[in-house]
Amino acid sequence: MISVLILTLNEEVNIESCLDSVSWADDVLVLDSGSTDDTVALAKSKGARVVHRPFDTFADQRNYGLQHGDLQHDWVLHLDADERVTLPLYRELQNKVRHGKHDAFRVPSKLIFQGQWLKHAGMYPTYQIRFGRREALTFTQVGHGQRGVLPPDQIGTLREPLLHYAFSKGLTDWFERHNRYSTDEAKHALKMQNESTDWSGLISSDAQRRRRALKDLSYRLPLRPLLRFLYMYIGKRGFLDGRAGFDYCVMLAVYEYMTMLKMRHHQQSDE
Repeated sequence: MISVLILTLNEEVNIESCLDSVSWADDVLVLDSGSTDDTVALAKSKGARVVHRPFDTFADQRNYGLQHGDLQHDWVLHLDADERVTLPLYRELQNKVRHGKHDAFRVPSKLIFQGQWLKHAGMYPTYQIRFGRREALTFTQVGHGQRGVLPPDQIGTLREPLLHYAFSKGLTDWFERHNRYSTDEAKHALKMQNESTDWSGLISSDAQRRRRALKDLSYRLPLRPLLRFLYMYIGKRGFLDGRAGFDYCVMLAVYEYMTMLKMRHHQQSDE
């Protein structure tokens, strides 16, 4: 009933646990972008099909899997290797396949850091469109991430979350990835500064549109790293997550500072 598409690159630490969490699926495709560790061998040992494609963007990877992955079922769940599907989430997916009235669904995610769920600093619930009909759902790249391309009235929202182990490969890996992400984010931010802000989106009834409008507006604010820390730690009550919450809020502020520096560098280079 449900195909699973997993993106990987050197995920030997994660792939087995990820695949175990979708052991109910009879069609699992791992789209690998050049792993040099045991990711591919481990995926095959768990019964997954493996297709190779050089990485360009997350959106293009997911779209390639949808179009060329020979997926067997009409409904597709999109995962990263550091994510896990719980039994309650699986049951909700089944229910939507049978009775859902939408072509795709936003899935909430619980961020796990230092052995705990960051309920506040992780801004739960944050959503991504990760489940949808193969022929209806496609993705477009925005900054370092991807968005589902569908009208809002065709997108539903699930209650049960994915578990996201974003730090499973250590802090060094997180900082290396976010160094790359900040480059893409800086390019996107500069593009947004040259375009008109979706002011009406700030009061939209669509939560996803509101978040996008707020994010695009935030690129125009001074002291963005400090504001991000205060918003996460005080405004979203990240302090309730203890030391893990404080550490994570500081890390996000560092990420914002890297993005800001790269924006300034690009602007100076263009002058």
